[in-house]
Amino acid sequence: MNRLLELALNKLGHDWSHLNWEFRDFDLDGTPDKMSQWQGDPEEDIMIVVFKGRHISEPFHRQDFFFIDYAYHQDYNALSAKFDNLITVHEGDCYIGQPFSGYALKGDSADDDIIMIGVHIKKEAFFREYLPALSMDPDMFRFFLDPHTNQFSDEFIHLSFEKSSPVRTLLEMMAIEYADKKNDTQLILKPMVLALFMHIARRYRLEKIRTSDTTVSEDIVQYIRSHPESVTLKELSARFSYHPNYISYLLHRETGRTFSEILLETRMDRASILLKGTSLSVEEISEMLGYSNTSNFYKAFRDYYGTTPREL
Repeated sequence: MNRLLELALNKLGHDWSHLNWEFRDFDLDGTPDKMSQWQGDPEEDIMIVVFKGRHISEPFHRQDFFFIDYAYHQDYNALSAKFDNLITVHEGDCYIGQPFSGYALKGDSADDDIIMIGVHIKKEAFFREYLPALSMDPDMFRFFLDPHTNQFSDEFIHLSFEKSSPVRTLLEMMAIEYADKKNDTQLILKPMVLALFMHIARRYRLEKIRTSDTTVSEDIVQYIRSHPESVTLKELSARFSYHPNYISYLLHRETGRTFSEILLETRMDRASILLKGTSLSVEEISEMLGYSNTSNFYKAFRDYYGTTPREL
């Protein structure tokens, strides 16, 4: 570990004990619960935290921001509300949660410090800066929108990364930058966090591929849903090595829907989620979904839902 990184981890590890860990009481459907508030500067969108010590035992709580926790050194546990058990987060793993998801960090080490690097991101900044880039994966897209469609979500993503992964390097760079903050630190952190999310999305897709056994038609539908802003039959033909006419026939035979119907359904479903769950403008959403102009998006939306995007 280089000296600059060591100093940064030590400083942020020291700062951990001075953060406001007083959790606010609130009721969740009549059940008492705890809520952690944003602990960074009110003007910041991104906060880097470091736990460094032999023992940690948090009370179970929820939080009002997105977070990525990375096991930098040693293993620790995360108590999940949904699964009601302790999940071991091994060194090199990321544990990623949404606003209002429930968890608690727990760990003991007899001979060396546990080091966890955490990235906290305000909800508004996440939806503005990072959601569009993550929209290529439908499952991940829905995961990160769940706090709005289901406020008290208990979901998380748990992924493993090799020590040589750029994820580790990115987090080290972010810790160094945040430990010695400058006026432009937030501007520097934002593209790093975007790169971090893109690596997480890549690993997420790889993990799904390894655990799934899908048909050709399911793979094609998945690709359509991952690229609704740009996908064409010609592109599908080149990617899956089938004639466009055969792809059309296969989709209709296996799903009962045409390529155009699947594409429209995907675009409209995503449009509805974005309109209800984010503060993105109709124009921004239209562009994200691949419409050449907003008028075309309005017409498609009205024909599909019987109402306008602004009336939804």
